[in-house]
Amino acid sequence: LASGKVVCEALEEAGHKVVPLDTNADLVPTLRSERPDVVYNALHGKHGEDGTIQSLLEFLGIPFVGSPASVCHRAWNKDALHSALAKYRDLTGEEGCASWPQGVYLARDAFKGMGAATALDMVADRVIGGYPVCVKPAHGGSALGVHKVKSQEELGEAVLDALSYDDHVVIEQWIEGVELAVSVIGTGWDAHALPPVEIVPKRGLYDTAARMDASLVDYYAPVRNESLSSNEADAQAIRAEIERAVLEVYRAYGLRDLGRIDLIWDGAQARVMETNVSPGMTETSLFPAACKAGGLSLSAVLNELVSNAKERGAVFC
Repeated sequence: LASGKVVCEALEEAGHKVVPLDTNADLVPTLRSERPDVVYNALHGKHGEDGTIQSLLEFLGIPFVGSPASVCHRAWNKDALHSALAKYRDLTGEEGCASWPQGVYLARDAFKGMGAATALDMVADRVIGGYPVCVKPAHGGSALGVHKVKSQEELGEAVLDALSYDDHVVIEQWIEGVELAVSVIGTGWDAHALPPVEIVPKRGLYDTAARMDASLVDYYAPVRNESLSSNEADAQAIRAEIERAVLEVYRAYGLRDLGRIDLIWDGAQARVMETNVSPGMTETSLFPAACKAGGLSLSAVLNELVSNAKERGAVFC
């Protein structure tokens, strides 16, 4: 709702007539009666990023800002990155520079009815480097159900909590380093990265509580050079490498219009954590901060996205 309010104000500032709607039983009747020129989706998480609202808009034949339903569905799965990049690199012939944490992907049914819980002792051997590991829902956002697990004794409880948010769980390497969010505007080879935003929790992890309360986190837009390297030239080269990795992921998934890639620079590689097809737009969100750091007004950016979507028209996927 906070993102929606900011988006409404930004588009009204750009001269658009905006009709704010929410996902309830009146949504489709209202869309059919209003017949908007364009829909801007400000929903986060399930329904907003998993392809639900996008497939509905495609069905209704209404143009919208953002990635198609098929792309959203793939990007919603945190375990899909390696296959998306592999396919992209096969098509382009590029070696690529993006990396991701190695891990395993397991379904709730495997734990509930197939005895997978009895094999959790294998995690230390199956995940490179062993403990600590990251346990998280395979689909979701806002760090809900995410745990840093330091030993096998903690693993079962963490898996159960992650499965309370989703039907699948990812158990992967725990990556230490500089936490970054890189927003992207555009489509395909016309896409470009905005300045990376550095995320520094004041205590502990960048967990759900920290994401909901800006006073618990320090944000630096753009990322501080000294966080990447003590040498300024090296820091600039690392930042360029990070932005190349982000654009590789963005294009590999086929994201359209805008998105945000969350990653950790581990001192050697950009380790991508997840892809966001509907970035937050509140006054303290990372996408508006990146726009400001890049010398862009949010109103102008959203106006261009809406105008491009209107010109593109309805796309049936």
